[in-house]
Amino acid sequence: MKTVLITGASSGYGRETALYFHSQGWNVIATMRTPRAGVLPESDRLRVVELDVTKPRSITAAFEAAGPIDVLVNNAGIPSISVFEGTPMARVREVFETNTFGVMATTQAVLPQFRERGSGVVVNVTSSVVLGHMPLTAVYKASKMAIEGFTASLALELAPFGVQAKTVQPGACLTTNFAANATKGALQEELAPTPYAPWAKKAMADFTGQDLFTKERDVAETVWRAVHDTTGQLRFPAGPDAVSLSQAK
Repeated sequence: MKTVLITGASSGYGRETALYFHSQGWNVIATMRTPRAGVLPESDRLRVVELDVTKPRSITAAFEAAGPIDVLVNNAGIPSISVFEGTPMARVREVFETNTFGVMATTQAVLPQFRERGSGVVVNVTSSVVLGHMPLTAVYKASKMAIEGFTASLALELAPFGVQAKTVQPGACLTTNFAANATKGALQEELAPTPYAPWAKKAMADFTGQDLFTKERDVAETVWRAVHDTTGQLRFPAGPDAVSLSQAK
């Protein structure tokens, strides 16, 4: 029986991915920065482990607690929808600490066991913002584009050892806590300075009014497909809007 470790599994894509892999008979290590009871069903094939991807000691402890795994899904991330001029550099660094450096740190922690075993898959969840030109996402997109480049190069390094690295690119999902937090904060005055306000308001209206959206299940199923793909495909758009953007490139 195979084991997957999923970061950011307390809600949204991470939680749905944990449920999906569990339903397929896998052992699931669902990691959360702040573990909470009742988020996932009780099962002898599902364990909740505390993990803050921005803290090296937390990463070490989580992987020691998890034991051998077959797949790492780097899903943990924080949103950032804002006008760049109004985004404090402290917030920029916070976004990169989780979305970029956190992914790199957890990946580095798992690679020795994958390389020595000669198998394993790293799936890095990025975003459809990497597929198109979207306003209000300068910082977020930069953090995710970095992981796209990182994964593409990493995949080449790992191939001689039978280890794979891939990205899953979810579209816009308005039903997650992640999306709610992002859209709620986007039009705050400090993130959209007054001169930008009319334009930012229209940009947000266009975003929330689009016809195609992604559901959590779309992402879980795409992560599953990426893990089991044997064609060498590197990037997997998830959700109808992400697929449409990918096809338009």
